[in-house]
Amino acid sequence: MSRKFVLAAAATLLSAPMAFAQDATGDAAAGEAAFRQCVACHVVQNDAGETLAGRNARTGPNLYGIAGEAWATGDDFRWSPGMQALNAAGVIIDEESFVAYVQDPTGYIREATGDNGARGAMAFRVRSEEDARNLYAYLVSLAAE
Repeated sequence: MSRKFVLAAAATLLSAPMAFAQDATGDAAAGEAAFRQCVACHVVQNDAGETLAGRNARTGPNLYGIAGEAWATGDDFRWSPGMQALNAAGVIIDEESFVAYVQDPTGYIREATGDNGARGAMAFRVRSEEDARNLYAYLVSLAAE
């Protein structure tokens, strides 16, 4: 294996999180304001245990570093069968999947998995696409800190 190939591969892997950050088209500041509707269920807590957003909510999973991850990956959360199906299907959280999911959780799971009986546990829906994009941008910005 050539040295150039190894360096190119390393550069690609190291820049992967930045690619997701650059893909966020929303306004992170507006997303911070919109996150107020999420704090009853969600928290954003980094790997060091520092709470970056939200309260100590446990109804929904920690949303730290979700961009680029597969759905339903945290071991410390009891995932619904619908979310587990997204994971099994290999669906990755990017801006488009996040926006579609938060606007219609059960509808998105059913469409992405092809299982019309699949359901998610999240009953709340983000009403506007703009708010959903802003939320994604905010979550991406917190993981970049």
